[in-house]
Amino acid sequence: IYAVTRLVLELHRYNYLIWHEEDKARRTNARSLEIAAVKRNIDRLNQKRNDSIERVDEWLLKNSFGHLADLDLPMRTETPGSAFDRLSVLALKVFHMEEQTERADVQQTHINACRDRLRILRRQQMDLRESLQAMLSDLAGGKIRMKVYRQFKMYNDPDLNPEIYGNKE
Repeated sequence: IYAVTRLVLELHRYNYLIWHEEDKARRTNARSLEIAAVKRNIDRLNQKRNDSIERVDEWLLKNSFGHLADLDLPMRTETPGSAFDRLSVLALKVFHMEEQTERADVQQTHINACRDRLRILRRQQMDLRESLQAMLSDLAGGKIRMKVYRQFKMYNDPDLNPEIYGNKE
């Protein structure tokens, strides 16, 4: 369990870093060169995030559910790694929305709206957590199977992105 926890925490770290890089790109006073650098950093981090999702699924398949991979069992529309990724993003949304409810520099209507959104986000978080637990339980019980789905992100690949390979200087 420790190894998969470490992998999920690594995935969460990339989501955290992407979140804050995206905030930088949205600054209205950011210069074009800054935005370009941030965008490249987001692409690099997003590649690492997707690699992390695959590592979570690879670990689970190798250490827990590999014996089910070739059986004629139904599958889910997402993998456990993808669900952990979504939970990670939801955790960031909950954290930052909660921060909005504690601001002293805004009107009460803003705080109330953020509290309503926070309740919805927490409900979504609970629903997704329960769904992931059910998926893992179904995997453990041999009711479903899983595969590792490769993302094959093309935007970072100098051999696959025509804007990169077509514009080599």
